[in-house]
Amino acid sequence: MPYIAPSKRRQIATGAPSGEQSAPSGNFSNQNSGFNSGRGGYNNGYSRGGYNGQSRGGYNNGYSRGGYNNGYSRGGFNNGGFGRGGFNTKSSIVSHSPHGKWIDGKHVPAPRNEAQEVKLFGVKDDPNFQATGINFDNYDSIESEATGEDVPEQITEFTTPPINELLMENIKLARFTKPTPVQKHSIPIIAAKRDLMACAQTGSGKTGGFLFPVLSECFDNGPQPTPPSPNSYTKPVYPTALVLAPTRELVSQIYDEANKFCYRSWVKPCVIYGGASASDQIRNMKMGCDLLVAAPGRLIDMIERGVVKLDNIKYLVLDEADRMLDMGFEPQIRKIVDESGMPDTFHRQTLMFSATFPTEIQQLAHDFLNNYIFCTIGRVGSTSENITQSVILVDEDTKSEALMDVLEANKDEMTLIFVQTKRLADGLTNYLISLGFSATAIHGDRSQLERERALSAFRKGSAKILVATSVAARGLDIPNVKLVINYDLPPDIDDYVHRIGRTGRAGNTGSAVSLFSSENHKLASDLVALLEEAKQEVPSFLYEFFPRHMKSKRTSNNSMDIRKQGNKNSGSSWGNARNNGSTWGNARNNNGSSWGNARNNNGSSWGNARNNGFQRNTWGNNDQESSQQNAQKSWW
Repeated sequence: MPYIAPSKRRQIATGAPSGEQSAPSGNFSNQNSGFNSGRGGYNNGYSRGGYNGQSRGGYNNGYSRGGYNNGYSRGGFNNGGFGRGGFNTKSSIVSHSPHGKWIDGKHVPAPRNEAQEVKLFGVKDDPNFQATGINFDNYDSIESEATGEDVPEQITEFTTPPINELLMENIKLARFTKPTPVQKHSIPIIAAKRDLMACAQTGSGKTGGFLFPVLSECFDNGPQPTPPSPNSYTKPVYPTALVLAPTRELVSQIYDEANKFCYRSWVKPCVIYGGASASDQIRNMKMGCDLLVAAPGRLIDMIERGVVKLDNIKYLVLDEADRMLDMGFEPQIRKIVDESGMPDTFHRQTLMFSATFPTEIQQLAHDFLNNYIFCTIGRVGSTSENITQSVILVDEDTKSEALMDVLEANKDEMTLIFVQTKRLADGLTNYLISLGFSATAIHGDRSQLERERALSAFRKGSAKILVATSVAARGLDIPNVKLVINYDLPPDIDDYVHRIGRTGRAGNTGSAVSLFSSENHKLASDLVALLEEAKQEVPSFLYEFFPRHMKSKRTSNNSMDIRKQGNKNSGSSWGNARNNGSTWGNARNNNGSSWGNARNNNGSSWGNARNNGFQRNTWGNNDQESSQQNAQKSWW
């Protein structure tokens, strides 16, 4: 049964005539991002009154000097301090925490700085520095498995060793009381100098899973020697550890965590990504760059400029590896790994982390990892049981009514709303502000500074609602998000998993509400399987789109080590899987992908590897969230 607004339900229940019911609340139109008449009286017309995106006065979409705006102009309404007189946030790329030194083979930590500790770690019970939640101990009941040769025994608590003493102090400052399941496995595995492919639910501590052991080894053993250079300014930087991630938001977030746990140590973290000043990033790296967090495109730019050299890399981390491939980054990743002077697989450690690892990603691991350990935490690609999921059946006419009901019932909660298009993100944000909600938005058309300010306002609570396109769906760790709303459901179940994973993190509880319409029928089968798996109630209407006797398209082998299964793909790994005709035929989609040598692009990407009509090296519009399944994204 489609969604019925409370006012209409009351009318039906009481038998009141239509003339006696309260004034309609008004609908936000999902199709044209405009407004129908009703609540607030806004419309998408061109009259002086009401909502008009281009009128002289009245409600304005936030890019003019005057009027009521969304916080990005000089005057008018300022939501959370985005205007000239509001707060001014500096980019994290120009801020290092106090650093120690490596002198005569010994680590000399910097003295403690109370003000800096408050800035990095917050104070106890500060909601902006959420560490663990009321259900954190429930993680101990999550099943885990590590497969491979001579798998090290997992740890049960943070101890020295394998954790360096200084890092232990920083972990305590962060109020992390015990390792998460992925950290219990990853810390001893990486400390044993083994390659790792780790799969875990979002919000389960994957960032700490690679930062803690990598930083411990760096703190213990010091920096690598670098070649001499006559000119200190033109001398390139030689990082010891490289972390690659797909989006600007994610690399910034990883950098912030690295900066926190590098506190007082000799290790200087840096971050580079597109959308920010390259000269500022270069200047920052010249001050020291031992751990580099980077988006692939900007890293290639810095390598080609001669600013970054990868000859000293001991640790290569691929975070959200599946997402990077989905976004078309495989050629860039191969160029970085194979053609930029990085040590080979036998002379570095490679670590791959993600919430999902389909079979094709595991096959890619054979090119990057050496004798790796495959670790799964819980059901790969599943959702946390800490998240209460509900699905509401709507049509386009009742969608905004359903959204208003959900928001009214959760007025004081930090809420993340996902939509499919940039236009809808702006329109919905403006509509919510007009109704008195404190809201802001992030999407690909916003500048990097605007996006950072929006995220800062949301984190600080000055904006209780963040409307986002899929650019924010993966990897972002925003404390205290209690509610995720899929105003538009994504076309892919993995994106659904990552979206709702923005709540229920680190053992905390959260809720996810999805507005389901007939347009989402292709998602029904996977959604049913996911809800059943997470022990959630499955609405009966979902079975109308997906009969009970049918099986979900979701398969279980994305949580298995394919080395235990054998290779079931006809023609894949023909010859030597490393460099001799790797993946002859198409291991992915029977389209001739990677014919010839996959390592040096001698015939690689023969035919179309991934995109059904898009060339693999095509750089599409990186902000076309509305067609994200069809366009390449660069995010650099």
